[in-house]
Amino acid sequence: MYAIVDIAGQQMKVKKDQKIFVNRIDGDQGSSVHFDKVLLIDNDKNVLIGEPVIAGAQVKARIAEHLRGDKVLVFKKKRRKGYQKLNGHRQYLTQLVIEDILEKGATAKKTETKKEPAAKKQTEEETKETVATASKEKQSTKAQKASATEKKSSTSGKSGTKKPATSKAGSTQSKGSQTKAKSTSSKKSTKASSGTASRSKSTTKKTAEKKTSENKKQSED
Repeated sequence: MYAIVDIAGQQMKVKKDQKIFVNRIDGDQGSSVHFDKVLLIDNDKNVLIGEPVIAGAQVKARIAEHLRGDKVLVFKKKRRKGYQKLNGHRQYLTQLVIEDILEKGATAKKTETKKEPAAKKQTEEETKETVATASKEKQSTKAQKASATEKKSSTSGKSGTKKPATSKAGSTQSKGSQTKAKSTSSKKSTKASSGTASRSKSTTKKTAEKKTSENKKQSED
C-alpha cells in the first residue's frame, strides 16, 4: 500500500514505516504531523484517484529530526573578465517517518458516485425546462410580430381605399385649371376681336375722310 502526497510543495510517494527527507517543516522533534493533500492511494491494486485531492484521506507522520543537507558548491566565472566566485549552500531539511495511511475518502467517493445520477437528472430536467420556456418565449414573440404585421397591412389597406379622394382632388384641380385656361383663352379672343374691330373702324374713317376731301376738290374745280 502506498500513497502520493503533497508535502511542502513536493509530491512524494510514501509507504508505511518509510523515512523521507522533505523541506524544513515547522514542529518540534518527535511531534506528529498530518498531511491532507493525498492525490492517490493504491491498496492492493484498488486505486483511488483524487479530483484533485481524495476527500477525507490523510497521511500520518512523525518528525524524526531537523537537519541540513550536504554542501553544494556554486561556482561562477566570466572568462576574459577577471570574474569568478564560489558559494556554498546547505538546504534545511526535515526527516519524517510515515506512521499510517488513512483512506477515509473511499466511502465518501462511493457515496458521491451514487449521488451523481440524481444530480444529473436534476440538471437535465432544469435544461429541459429552460428549453421549453425559451421556445414559449420565441412563439410568443413570433405571434406578436405576426399581429403587428397584420395591423400594419390593415392600416395600409385602409389608406389605399382613401387614396381615390386625392385623385378626386386632383381631378377638381385639373378642372379648375381647365376653366382658368378657357377663361384666359376667351379673354384673349375678346381682346383680339376688339382690336380688329377698332382697326376696321379706323380704316373706314380714313376712307370716308379721303372721299370727302376728293369731293371738295371736285366742287372747287
